[in-house]
Amino acid sequence: MKLIKAFIHHVRAPDVIQALADAGYRSITLHDVKGMLKPITEAERDYSTEGGALVISEVRLSLVCKDDEVDSVASIIRANARVGSGISGYIYVSSVEQVLPIGGPDDHAQPGSRR
Repeated sequence: MKLIKAFIHHVRAPDVIQALADAGYRSITLHDVKGMLKPITEAERDYSTEGGALVISEVRLSLVCKDDEVDSVASIIRANARVGSGISGYIYVSSVEQVLPIGGPDDHAQPGSRR
């Protein structure tokens, strides 16, 4: 299994989420984060006192999928997160060693990316 994390612009998040859901990927986690992607407009910029730099609000999208689904998930994200001709974000893929359910009727169920 793989953990996919994508850092994208807020304005593209709804389209990415919808495209992933249409493809059957529903176990998606979203976090609001501050990052250093190139802003779409100057109004998007903010100064971070913690980081001491100009930042923008971004979305970190996370989901777990099977190894053979990584290319499909990455393609969906890349196609729907793009803003203009420059770099619109980043996708990181990490291995997941173990997944353990918390409660539920079937404590031995393997998580599927399409639940």
